Amino acid sequence: MATPEFITKLRTHIGHEMLWLSGVKVVVFHGEQVLLVRRADNGLWTLPAGIIDPGEEPSHTAQREVLEETGVSCEVTDLIGVGVTAPTVYPNGDNAQYLDIVFRARHLSGDAVINDDENLEVGYFDLQDRPELPPLHERALSWALAPRPGGYFA
Repeated sequence: MATPEFITKLRTHIGHEMLWLSGVKVVVFHGEQVLLVRRADNGLWTLPAGIIDPGEEPSHTAQREVLEETGVSCEVTDLIGVGVTAPTVYPNGDNAQYLDIVFRARHLSGDAVINDDENLEVGYFDLQDRPELPPLHERALSWALAPRPGGYFA
């Protein structure tokens, strides 16, 4: 599901006005490889990501989004950073900006497959042979790879 139902309902009241939302990015490692998805809406390779549902714990969102998008069950191991995205205008005119919560996770089970209509490709990649990622996804990956204790905050 591309747009959560709670957002669709809000949009009936506020139209295309700016919504401040919370989302997650998940850096899932399987050995030395990282899990990536190629999005259907823009063709870009990214980390698995998604919007936090009302009342949902962010770490649960991370696990849910990874499973929904890729068929992979993961264990969230660390909160690695918090930032804010730039304002986004979607093709339909909706405006949004996100509190961006970044988690590190490890593969538990499942094969990386296209598991929804949001992605065109899914797979694990060696870090040195992976596709280029958008800047905030590169930032999240760099946070996950850094040996710094505690989290990063933009």
